[in-house]
Amino acid sequence: MSELELQIPHDREQQTEKPVVSEWRKKYRKFVKNPIGIVGLIMVAVIVIISLAAPLITSHDPIEVDLDKKLSPPVWMEGGTWEHWLGTDEVGRDVWSRLAFGSRVSLAVGFFAVVISLTLGTALGVLAGYFRGKTDFFISTAIDIMMAFPFILLALAVIAVLGPSLLNMILVLGFTDWTQYARLVRGEVIGLREQEFVQAGYALGSRHWRIIWRHLLPNCLPSVIVLGTLALARAILMESSLSFLGLGVSSPTPSWGFMMSTGRPYIASAWWLATLPGIAILITVLGINLAGDRIRDLLDPKVD
Repeated sequence: MSELELQIPHDREQQTEKPVVSEWRKKYRKFVKNPIGIVGLIMVAVIVIISLAAPLITSHDPIEVDLDKKLSPPVWMEGGTWEHWLGTDEVGRDVWSRLAFGSRVSLAVGFFAVVISLTLGTALGVLAGYFRGKTDFFISTAIDIMMAFPFILLALAVIAVLGPSLLNMILVLGFTDWTQYARLVRGEVIGLREQEFVQAGYALGSRHWRIIWRHLLPNCLPSVIVLGTLALARAILMESSLSFLGLGVSSPTPSWGFMMSTGRPYIASAWWLATLPGIAILITVLGINLAGDRIRDLLDPKVD
């Protein structure tokens, strides 16, 4: 056997032993190497754990009033005690308990509002971009009208008719924020419908709904997921803003925005009432934005 014949099998053996790294594994390694994304995920995970474990990590009812202990300072200040380690509010309610249970309101409103707006906007965007013609005209006109309509005015009208509640807050945010998804998906579908794999589906006699479900939606999902991640932070900020204005959940349900509103008159004497909920909002929104930016970098094929 010649030397060349001996070398060929050896090279083939080396090639077969080379590990194959999947695309998702590469993305995972890329995400793990970025400390900013990890910090964002940790911040969000901490808030979610506090929200889920609120009954276990708090020792006071968040709506229980104790006027004898009103405006007690946090434990690190003079007069503070470990019984209420983050202090109490103007009617003696435990601030830590209200912060923990208030996270449930913010996360629930943000999550379900994004689910509603993402689902509605994606469906309408696909219909507008795929069928074009009159369908595109009516949907695009509805998008323009919704984007021109003042959000605060719509929120005031809905709350005035239905009253402030958690469900009404979710519906207001969900049915007013779908336009960004619709515009994004419409633009992507217009470009995708001319691609060869979609034209091949037409040639094979595939139905419209099969082409949409099997070919168009999977290619739009990465962009929609990224947009939904960033929209979650915006929805939490909107919920806090409306609660601050008295248009959110009704008292005595704990809400970060409502806690800031009720603590505003005491900002000089009891700064923790408005400051601590503001810090909670800051940590949550910052963590979601940091993680969302990194997810965008991973799912966007244009970013190396």
